[in-house]
Parts: sequence; C-alpha cells; structure tokens
Amino acid sequence: MTIANGAQHSLAYIAEVTYGTTPATPTFTNLPHTGTTLNVSKDAIESEKLRGDRQIEDFRHGNKTVGGDVSAELEYGSFDDIIEAVLCGSWTTNVLKSGTTRRSFTLERKFGDLATPEYHRYTGCEFNTLALSVSPNAMVSATFGVVGQNLTLDTAIVSGATYAADSGSVPFDSFTGSILEGGSSIATVTAIELNLENGLEPLFSIGSQVTNRPSIGKSRVTGSLTTYFESKSLYEKFLNETSSSITLTLTDSSGNDYIIDMSNIKYNSGQPDVSGEGAVTVAMDFVALYDGTDESQIVITRTPA
Repeated sequence: MTIANGAQHSLAYIAEVTYGTTPATPTFTNLPHTGTTLNVSKDAIESEKLRGDRQIEDFRHGNKTVGGDVSAELEYGSFDDIIEAVLCGSWTTNVLKSGTTRRSFTLERKFGDLATPEYHRYTGCEFNTLALSVSPNAMVSATFGVVGQNLTLDTAIVSGATYAADSGSVPFDSFTGSILEGGSSIATVTAIELNLENGLEPLFSIGSQVTNRPSIGKSRVTGSLTTYFESKSLYEKFLNETSSSITLTLTDSSGNDYIIDMSNIKYNSGQPDVSGEGAVTVAMDFVALYDGTDESQIVITRTPA
C-alpha cells in the first residue's frame, strides 16, 4: 500500500476562458506552495419525517462548495497572475491597482507518489482573499483563499496538457525590505499583516448542486502594524483619526522588488500592551481607503533586478 506524502504533492493552474471549464490542451503553470486545504464540502439534508420509532429515514447531500486556502512563501514573479486576480486588476507597465476584472482558474493537485498518480481538478476557482504576513527572522508568507465551483478526479493528465517549469525564484524575507509610515522610515516594526478580501459568495439555484458564478462584494484592504512603543506620535494618529500612509518594500536576494503602497489609511485600533518586564509594543489595526491620486486603495509596483 502506497500512502501519499506532501513532499510529492504538486499544484498547478490554468486560466479559464469560460467560467468552470478547463481549456483544451492547457499549459499549466506551477503554483509554488507550502500547503493547501482545497476541498469540496456538501451541505447535509436530513429527512424530517416522523416515523414513530425515532429513526431517521433518509439523508441526502445538498449544495456542493469548493473552497480552501493555498499557503506559500511569496516569490517575485511566481504569483503575479494570482495577485492580479485577487485584486481584480491588471498589470500595466509593472503597476497593479484594484479593479473590477474577474478571473477564474482550474487548479490541479497531483499526488505523484501513489501507485497510480491522482489528479484532483478544481474548476471555476476564483481567488477571494490574500493574507500577507511579514515578521522578523522569517520568509514572507502569503495565503490565498479560493472559492470554486466543482471537482473532478482523474488518473491521467488532461489530453494534450503541458506543464511549465518552476520559475526558480527565491522567497522574500523580512531582512532586506523597508517600511515607510506617513512618508518616513520606521525601523521599530515587529510585524505587519495585510489582508485583501473580495466578498465572494456562492449562488445556488434549483436543478444544480454547484454554484453559479459567485457574487462579489467590495474590495477591502485591512491590516495591522505592530511596533515597539517609543513615542505617542503613531498612537495619536489612531486617537485623532488622522489619515496616514504605509509603503512596504519587499526585496529578494536577487534584487527584485515589490513595492506595496497604501497612500490613504486610517488606524482603527491601537494600544501599548504590557505583558511583563520586556519591551512594550503597540499593535495598530488599519484600513486602506480609496486614494484619488492613485485611483485605488492599494498599488503594487514590481521592479525586476
């Protein structure tokens, strides 16, 4: 008996032309990842019939939902299609802003070490969320949340399919980048978290267990900035509801950059917590708002080495 191991699990994607349909003879792109929880779940429908003997007479599977996360170490260039999709924008001369263009993908998981390799294909997949985490002494982590339509299982590749090689990019780390707050360098940050959310919700109808193309909500960008507490200046921005800005620059060991700029933010919480005799930190939650000059609440610029 062969048991699947994560070390031989691979994940690839192809953009769909028609929502929920894998293109013919697809060229799949490798999606670097550290783990995934992609799955299919079904609602439970239990008969309410009263029989007199306390028994349940029938049970059925209801609506089918594809969802889950793909976790990864952020690499330059390896996730540009996915970042573009989660922002619903388009890269224009290496600049990406939030937009309204929706994109769907087929995601294919391969369990390559089984006696007969298996391929799990999730169709109609849209990227609903992105959680980005930067902390000291660690790689920059990214978690992409997926909402999809259906799943098929196979023991062979799609007829005529090809697979692009891994890009060979290296992960971003927390040592090389920089952070500007309010236009000034800030060197006391202990963590920064960034969350993008699209509010995708499945839409079910009579006659089908799978969703129609999900509805989509507003583009929301939130996050938190944690720093050592050295003065009241940052804390006052929360107390006085003062608008500010955050610019996060990520640089890999090859010199490639992502510059993530939020030019109009407001802090919505913050307090200098004390948990012992060590350094005092202040955690500041923020929301990014539309900026008239940028015409977006977030702007990502990629700069190759």
